[in-house]
Amino acid sequence: MFSFPSTLYPITDVKASGLSHAEQFARLIEGGATLIQLREKRLSPREFFKDATEALDIARSHGVQIIINDRVDIALALGADGVHLGQNDLPPEAARNLLGNVAVIGYSVHNATQAQAAVGMPIDYLGIGPVFPTLTKENPDPVVGVTELREIRGIAKIPLVAIGGITPDNASKVLEAEVDAVAMISALLESPLEITSRTQEFLSRSSR
Repeated sequence: MFSFPSTLYPITDVKASGLSHAEQFARLIEGGATLIQLREKRLSPREFFKDATEALDIARSHGVQIIINDRVDIALALGADGVHLGQNDLPPEAARNLLGNVAVIGYSVHNATQAQAAVGMPIDYLGIGPVFPTLTKENPDPVVGVTELREIRGIAKIPLVAIGGITPDNASKVLEAEVDAVAMISALLESPLEITSRTQEFLSRSSR
């Protein structure tokens, strides 16, 4: 059964960091990250594949798991550890058929109704958000809030990761809702020279 290796689930973002995915991976891993999602919305498939290949090489050399956002084809071609799917992506059942039983499949939900509909799907974890207002996603869904996180925790019997506007300062409030991990983008990446130190600091704080 899948479980998050730590309470931090970093997600790469070229626009937020100004760095390639491979460069982000190197800095996040230096900070102690052991599971990273590669998310890319702007590059062409060829460019995405090239950057993802370089990121995968770095991840593999450090024993770090890599999850590809949205693109089941890229995850399959790379032999990545898994894929994270949104509500409008390939259905989890189809992704499971393509990637096999070992692959990690995450699935985004934005409210308790969607979480209930996901029960029984061939997925390993649910991503829930946005918990707070976020600037890293165009046309974000309505804010979930901590109260609905708790409701979803009562519905889902698999690991949960919360995403959206989460920072080191509000992460403890989110984790108190009994989610297994928090996803961070801007809080880690907005200052490229501090990616490693910010990752180290959060992991140190959350392990106390």
